[in-house]
Amino acid sequence: MTSLLPPVAPSLQDSLRAAQPCLWTNPGRSAAVAPQLSVGTAMVGVQDMQAARQRFARFAGLLATLFPELQASGGVIESPLVSAPALGHALGLAPQDGALWVKCDHSLPVAGSIKARGGIHEVLEFAEGLALQHGLLTPGGDCGTLAEPAARALFARHQVAVGSTGNLGLSIGVAASRLGFRAVVHMSLEAKEWKKERLRLRGVEVVEHAGDYEKAVAAGRAQAATDPFCHFVDDERSLSLLCGYSAAAPALQAQLAQAGVQVDATHPLFVYLPCGVGGAPAGITLGLRQLFGPHVHCFFAEPVQSPCFLVQMLTGPHDHPSVYDWGLTNQTEADGLAVPRASLLAALLMQPLLSGIYTVQDETLFQHLALAHDAAELRIEPSAAAGFSGPGMLTGTAEGRAWLQAQDLAPHMAQATHLVWTTGGLLVPDSEYAVFLQRGHAPSPAASAPRPQEAPHGNA
Repeated sequence: MTSLLPPVAPSLQDSLRAAQPCLWTNPGRSAAVAPQLSVGTAMVGVQDMQAARQRFARFAGLLATLFPELQASGGVIESPLVSAPALGHALGLAPQDGALWVKCDHSLPVAGSIKARGGIHEVLEFAEGLALQHGLLTPGGDCGTLAEPAARALFARHQVAVGSTGNLGLSIGVAASRLGFRAVVHMSLEAKEWKKERLRLRGVEVVEHAGDYEKAVAAGRAQAATDPFCHFVDDERSLSLLCGYSAAAPALQAQLAQAGVQVDATHPLFVYLPCGVGGAPAGITLGLRQLFGPHVHCFFAEPVQSPCFLVQMLTGPHDHPSVYDWGLTNQTEADGLAVPRASLLAALLMQPLLSGIYTVQDETLFQHLALAHDAAELRIEPSAAAGFSGPGMLTGTAEGRAWLQAQDLAPHMAQATHLVWTTGGLLVPDSEYAVFLQRGHAPSPAASAPRPQEAPHGNA
């Protein structure tokens, strides 16, 4: 179908098809953000973000009971915000271009990734709904009762299923099984074996499917449709997941304030978010834009062979392309980002909110993973390293600098905050992580990825 968006520079299309790093900036971004946004037939906004935060608060006591690792925080699932000047310097970020901070969702407890936010929220919302429906809980009642035998007997009659490359499956599977649900995770045969084994050890059924992530999700969705007692967590279509992710925004706002970091017209905030199907970064972007308005600029990061969100934004809302349509392979070591087709729900939501998208080669992911370890003692997985190319894409490329000028941001960059949102790594086995580090420390091959400042092409 014909796109209603402005035509894209052929050079960007050429770079995408050639699997070369590139930067796209969103011509449809709006400075103003409505309290509620239309997503198809649904509405989502600040009230939903607050409702998700309140749900997490109601369940904090139960979560502390179910998960020993949450006892110290009183059941609060949150990650630290850290200043990383040495890492910023290692990445080539000059003082006149702003300061680097890291939001460490790679260390989130229970699930070890950003998926702990959306995934656990949806499981809690489903459990709460069932308990209310069956009279085991009253509105505003003590959610701690859901650990009692009556609630567990109810939950045991229901299945919670999800299709996942790994991290969402870990969050859904672990939370659902601990509450007493029958938990099933549909995964591709190519998904990481250690993630499958970790799920099985937690009592989660892993169903393997030939093909990629998209085929595993489709198979899981079809199977769930035949079982009235199965709740399928649909990463491509779930508002509950989105709202769970958006609840991270108020926590970050409080952390920035506590650290003395200003966010306003002369102190812009740039946030770099690894992107797979798009639900997690879209939810966080929704929350951040609601709180910081035009002063926050969110950029999604995707592998050069799996830029599903970028091809979706380029196409517009009237088609649903796959990266295979662009001659790309969807093969990447960033397994959490190996998605051929974006969430239409997330893409529709991002049309007025997102600032841009850039792509990264796999070798760069490993190099930045090693830099994060060496300069900031961050233990992340390859997909979580995608955000670290963001500052260089903005400040070190002609396209990025032109966009900063056009947005009247260039005069304020010395006071800018660059925030990389790391998304996974806590649960990676030591043997796997050692291989990541070895690859990141290895000399670059002759055909290695260009440095961010050499990344070709873009459009403003």
